[in-house]
Amino acid sequence: MSTYAQQSAQKNYWNYALWLAVFTVFYNIAEGLVSIGFGVSDESLALFGFGVDSFIEVMSGIGILVMVNRIRKNPDTSRTSFEITALRVTGSSFYILAVGLAVTAAYNIFTNHKPETTIPGLVISFVSIAVMWALVMGKRKVGRTLNSMPILADANCTMVCIYMSVVLLVSSFIYQLTGFGFVDSLGALGLIYFSINEGRESFDKAKGLECDCEDENCND
Repeated sequence: MSTYAQQSAQKNYWNYALWLAVFTVFYNIAEGLVSIGFGVSDESLALFGFGVDSFIEVMSGIGILVMVNRIRKNPDTSRTSFEITALRVTGSSFYILAVGLAVTAAYNIFTNHKPETTIPGLVISFVSIAVMWALVMGKRKVGRTLNSMPILADANCTMVCIYMSVVLLVSSFIYQLTGFGFVDSLGALGLIYFSINEGRESFDKAKGLECDCEDENCND
């Protein structure tokens, strides 16, 4: 392959990476709105927390979008102040979400609160798993082709979204089968675990530290 052809192919893959980042942002906005809406109307804490997480992922996704655009234009540059600020805001938001979910989950368990239904949680989590898995595969393909560790890191961190979707799927399914109200709160506790990890990793990245998600083989 000629040098020109190689450069053209690389440019196409960077454009692909940019569009994947854009899609991730807009998908999370839609997912967040739907999840929070049904979480409030059906009084499902796990679904509501999942929706809030989607909006936090929007902030993270905007930072990734800026990062991809920067690397595409200037591969050897460091993180901008905007990217670092976005990481810190994202990390803080994850911690706040974890605290809020913990307090509400404890209250719901104590009062034996039950959601109206968790069917929307089943549907939303199933769709989210399918979409996020496609995004992971796309980002990994681009990252490996471009030999870009930041894109591979983003792909592996997207796997966390799949894990959170699985938590929502399982808790929603068990509740529909058993009707045990505490299952919804336990699902929220599962989201807390991933929120804390995501918060810590966001702050580590803001400090310039490499987190586990920087390894392309992590979370495989």
